Amino acid sequence: MLTRRIVMAGALASPLVVRRAFAQSATLSVNSALTDDDPMFNGLRAFKEAVEKRSGGSLRVNLFPSSQLGPDEDVLEQARAGAGVAVLVDGGRLAPYVHEFGILGAPYIASGFPELRKIATSPLFEGWTEKLRKASGHQVLSFNWFQGDRHLLTNKPVTTPADLGGVRMRTPGAPVWLETIRAMGATPTPLPWTEVYSALQLRAIDGAEAQYPAVWGARLYEVIKNITKTGHINLITGLVGSRAWFDGLSPEQRTILRDEALNGGDVGSKATLASLDDFEKKLRAAKVEIATPDLTPFREATKVVYDKLNYAALRREVDAAIAG
Repeated sequence: MLTRRIVMAGALASPLVVRRAFAQSATLSVNSALTDDDPMFNGLRAFKEAVEKRSGGSLRVNLFPSSQLGPDEDVLEQARAGAGVAVLVDGGRLAPYVHEFGILGAPYIASGFPELRKIATSPLFEGWTEKLRKASGHQVLSFNWFQGDRHLLTNKPVTTPADLGGVRMRTPGAPVWLETIRAMGATPTPLPWTEVYSALQLRAIDGAEAQYPAVWGARLYEVIKNITKTGHINLITGLVGSRAWFDGLSPEQRTILRDEALNGGDVGSKATLASLDDFEKKLRAAKVEIATPDLTPFREATKVVYDKLNYAALRREVDAAIAG
């Protein structure tokens, strides 16, 4: 009888132990410029579901598509202040804090998602993550969210970099993006993504550059006539939040967030890759002319970006991480 009571007491105590491990409840609000029908959003949904399930509900995740919480830069500032927010963001926007992150947006840095994922899960990258925690107070949860290769969107055909002379092309404001577009021959024009459609419609800009899912989600096929498949930037992004908020969680909760951010990135990336052919078909059906140019002149033109932004030596380290 005594043995039975001890066993029962142990069984009753176990849930209490579990609840105590996750005693602190917390909510993470995730902002993204993506629309909720973007294939990458499947990854965010998977992240939300898995985090809430594994944490027994002690961690809640709210998703905000279409930049509902504001521009990426604003959300990054909220994260620096310790807010429970995170944002899917490219490395260029983190480069002002840690220079190395900018190389993730450099032209032709990798060949496809497998190589990008090797970079984002390497010891080299983890060192950048630690530097970011100290430099800006940001916490990288994972950086394996591949949104596709970015192409040129214009109202005139583009065959070589020379065709981009005088073209005002929207791009994010990070130096690596600006210098890449400038090296390709266009005039970089920073604008929030949400303003691109109207800017093209009003001819405030002459072109933009983006990946297929974003082009479709923003309905840019209504205001551009040509897509040139340069693939000049392999858009890998990361889920980045607040170090202070993250460090306030239990060790178990921190592990869950990082594990499921990596899993969610894989889910979203695979969904994106599976969607690209279908998006191209839909864009062609929408009367957009899609051309694949000789990439050699574009690759040659953009090599200068690595020297100009002091990434030449770092690229060799990245190449080694890919090969390793």
